[in-house]
Amino acid sequence: MDHLSRLREICMALPEVNERLSHGSPTFFVRDKRVVATVHDHQGEDALWAPAPTGVQAQLVESEPERFFVPPYVGPSGWIGLRLDVDVDWDEIAAIVEESYRHVAPKKLIARLDADEGPER
Repeated sequence: MDHLSRLREICMALPEVNERLSHGSPTFFVRDKRVVATVHDHQGEDALWAPAPTGVQAQLVESEPERFFVPPYVGPSGWIGLRLDVDVDWDEIAAIVEESYRHVAPKKLIARLDADEGPER
């Protein structure tokens, strides 16, 4: 299964997530408004970009700079970039996507996610 198909499976398991192109890249939104995750080119390879809570970006980039990076444009807002061409751990990616969802989704949808015991992995 290719990266986008697997990421689509993870994202679409979350309540009220939809997909559409944004800036030419496949992007997953909560209620077509807030970005949960997107796939962009990073140095010729696919990479996941996702919003993250304060401090997470610095922690990940410092601990694993060969995998994580500060994405252009949205990096100053705390987003993380994760290369999908090295050491892809889909459980880790599912956790990152869920964390991103919890960061941007309305409380009502987070409660729904908790009631459903999280996305299928």
